[in-house]
Amino acid sequence: MRLTGKTAIVTGGGSGFGEGIAKTYAREGANVVVNDLNGAAAERVTSEIALAGGKAIAVQGDVTQSDDWQRLREAALEDFGSVQIVVNNAGTTHRNKPVLHVTEAEFDRVYAVNVKSIYWSVQHFVPYFREAGSGVFINVASTAGVRPRPGLVWYNGSKGAVIIASKALAAELGPDRIRVNCVNPVMGATGLLTEFMGAEDTPENRARFIAGIPLGRLSTPEDIANACLYLASDEAAFITGVCLEVDGGRCV
Repeated sequence: MRLTGKTAIVTGGGSGFGEGIAKTYAREGANVVVNDLNGAAAERVTSEIALAGGKAIAVQGDVTQSDDWQRLREAALEDFGSVQIVVNNAGTTHRNKPVLHVTEAEFDRVYAVNVKSIYWSVQHFVPYFREAGSGVFINVASTAGVRPRPGLVWYNGSKGAVIIASKALAAELGPDRIRVNCVNPVMGATGLLTEFMGAEDTPENRARFIAGIPLGRLSTPEDIANACLYLASDEAAFITGVCLEVDGGRCV
């Protein structure tokens, strides 16, 4: 088991990529704090981890709010005593549409969930990791921040911000033995798929997007979880500031 003795917080852990990351971490021996805005979804994932023999707690909360991050940290420390890994996976998008059709409310929500959440994670966990002597952040960005698609301008921009911030954090926090890495998934069959496509999820519409992925399929939660597992493990002890594309060749 590659994460035995470690505790990991996974935001957006109630479904999709986050669920895959949480379950993979638990299978590899980590104590997992499953955070989600949807408390029932977080509880479901936690229950399934427990049934599989793992250890997890569910903490409902909004990653755009400082007070919810404080509660998340306190719950993790109360139940597990320490935290070694924070996975900033929670994310959202505006629907694929022309840039002038994106409302201010949609813009604000995308940047709050995708970017400000990482600001709050840093505010609440960098002091803790400094005192502990080390720590790991893994930020789930997107190939949209590397090779943007039309119709997703502000989502693309938010993920570009995550990528650059991750690299800057790695440079600044390296002397504190705090590693910061990034994973860039290509489009996957998650709850946001229809929003990314800007159309219904039909075989024809999927085929249109898959045509741009050399390995010929969408990403899966397991694909993303395996990358996040490596970056969280001691095998990646000398890796920081990396943005790993898990994209079937989309960004080649």
